[in-house]
Amino acid sequence: MDTLNYHHLRYFREVAHEGHLGRAAERLNLSQSALSIQIRQLEDRLGHRFFDRVGRRLVLTEAGRIALDHADRIFGAGHELLATLRHRNMVSPPLRIGALSTLSRNFQLQFLRPLLVSPDCPVVLRSGNTKVLLDDLEAMNLDVVLTTELPPSGSSVAFAAQRIAEQVVGIHGPPDLLAYPTLKALLESAPLIVPTDSIIRAGFENLVAQMGISPRIVANVDDMAMVRLLAREGAGVAIAPAVVMADEIAAGILATAPFDLNIKEPFYAVTLPRTFTHPALAELMTQA
Repeated sequence: MDTLNYHHLRYFREVAHEGHLGRAAERLNLSQSALSIQIRQLEDRLGHRFFDRVGRRLVLTEAGRIALDHADRIFGAGHELLATLRHRNMVSPPLRIGALSTLSRNFQLQFLRPLLVSPDCPVVLRSGNTKVLLDDLEAMNLDVVLTTELPPSGSSVAFAAQRIAEQVVGIHGPPDLLAYPTLKALLESAPLIVPTDSIIRAGFENLVAQMGISPRIVANVDDMAMVRLLAREGAGVAIAPAVVMADEIAAGILATAPFDLNIKEPFYAVTLPRTFTHPALAELMTQA
């Protein structure tokens, strides 16, 4: 089995950051010859030379830059581990958030806003489909998943899903495309931009079936950001929560039709019960 000597990696990291063998040896309380041997053993183990000597300085080779990037992440993760398990607050690991790729960017921003005013907690954002995100959550590669869908009921994993918001779904678009006297007339005649989001789509399909109409759908879209852009460009009117187009509605670029679709979209924060929960997550969930 391939193994890596992490003492050698630590010594290499010190020399790489110092750029000088003598100063690094002094910091590590080693002789230069002993430190040089440790670095050479690591290079031999990995099959690449990590330094070029330029004058009195040691300059990283391409392989050396790659090795240093990995070493920084490895030892950075070690510091985070110590801080987390000892409940220290001086080192705050990043809060890793997964978001359904179709989820409104404006909603994500609202959820994250309490963290954005604090420089102490970095945030890692990842998007994807529900299955991929929940797999990452189960593997503890994510702290929370934001989604409009509940985890599958047959899952063997004990996910916890908290409903953190609910948005009314309406019809939004340029004012001239909304000038119809009734909801039925609007849905029958206006060009419609409809998300493939399962909850919104199911509610929309049920609504038009009850009305007995065949809507003119000009775009089926799986990304709320694209729904927003298409509506903004006048391609049609969008079936979506107002939060998706909040800026355009506030600016008067888009308007909301005065009709109740009786469709609501829930937003969930899905977590995995853990002993060591990220301290920022509890605050976000409370404020949400």
